[in-house]
This record gives sequence, C-alpha cells and structure tokens, in this order.
Amino acid sequence: MKLRFAATLVAAWFCVPLAMGQGYPSKPVHVIVPFTAGSATDILARSFGQKLSEMWGQPVVVDNRPGAGGTIGAGIVAKSAPDGYTLLVHSAAYAYNPSIYSGLSYDTATDFVEIVPLAGQPNVLIVAPSLGVKSVKELIALAKQKPGQLNVGSAGTGSGTHINAEKFKLAAGIDVVHVPYKGTPEALNDTMAGRVSYFFSPISAALPNVREGKLVALGVSTSKRSSALPDVPTISRRHAA
Repeated sequence: MKLRFAATLVAAWFCVPLAMGQGYPSKPVHVIVPFTAGSATDILARSFGQKLSEMWGQPVVVDNRPGAGGTIGAGIVAKSAPDGYTLLVHSAAYAYNPSIYSGLSYDTATDFVEIVPLAGQPNVLIVAPSLGVKSVKELIALAKQKPGQLNVGSAGTGSGTHINAEKFKLAAGIDVVHVPYKGTPEALNDTMAGRVSYFFSPISAALPNVREGKLVALGVSTSKRSSALPDVPTISRRHAA
C-alpha cells in the first residue's frame, strides 16, 4: 500500500487579471493557514513567509483559521479582494475537500490561482508507547482483535492525514473510529496521551516527539524509507494483508 504524500502548496487570488507591477507589494501581505499553529502547513507558511518578508521589504502576516478540514480558511481567502494581498497556504486537503464537503462557499477550480508547490513530505504512522504496539502488523492485529474499539486521529475531516488513515483502514480491513481535530498539534497531543490509538502525522511535526521516545513510529507513507527516520519501514500492502 503506497500512501499519498501530504503535499503543501500555495493557492491564492480569484481567477481575475492581476497586475503585479514594480510596486507590489506596497503594504503587508496576509497569509491564511487553514490549520492550527504548529501544524506542518503552519510551519511551512511561517518559514516561507519570513523569507518573502525579507525579499519584499514588507510584513508577511500569518493568520491561522483552522476548522472543517481547511475549508474555513479557504473560504476566507475566496471572499477576499482579488489583489494579491491575501494568500493561502494549504495542504493536500485543498484537492480532496470538494469531493468530501457538499455546499462549499467557493469553487476550488475557479476561485483561486495555484501559485507554486512549496514542499512535500510523508506522513508517519505513530502510536503512544503505552499502546504496546511496535509494528504495523501488530497494530492491525490489535485493531482486528478489538473491532470498533481503537480510534485514529486526524487534522480534520478531509485533511491529508484523514485520507491516509482511511486508505490504511480499507487496505487493512479494520474497524476503527475516526476522531477529527482542528489540526495536527491537537491530534499529536492526544496520541501521546493515549486518548487516540494512532495518527498519520506529517513527519516534521512528529519527529521531535519520536526522537524523544514520546511516540513510536511504525511506518512512513512513501515508497522509500525516510532519511529522517531510516529505521522506520515503509507501509506496503503486505503489511496490511
């Protein structure tokens, strides 16, 4: 089973002509992040925002508007003035949400212009040490022993972390309960506390806690091992068989 990258991209502006002359930007630029502070998307937005501020000589203000799998923040940007001063840094959920949420207040295909992909990173399947699970095989066996009793956290319905969890659930043939959060930090905290059985976290967010022994990494969602966690295997269909 090969799980999709949690790719992060910048999407911005209504699809209307926008003249970006030598005077742009002449005032602060706002960047909407539709997930909570400390999430992988937020970290990327702040890192690139700092560089853009230095390059432009204007403040770049990051504004977190989490909720509903990123659709709340996207809706704010869709309703903003089409002048290039309100940008959106989103996750892979940007592509998934139209298929998951009915009645969105915006049209993903026509209300935005995709500027550039910022980064891509794998999700890592993590559990708390207290769960007593040390491999993907053991997690699947435990879930099958306790159908409907384990739960899986996500950064919100429709987020990349949610989609990966659903693909894993289907491939493994397990019955688990989905618990959506506003963002990755909240799901991470509850996984560490044992309130969530497992979580497909962006690797950048989980890595410090894995290295400190607060979380156990069972596998990464890419076809190759991650250089950040070289001892952690990839998640393939044979694990979920």
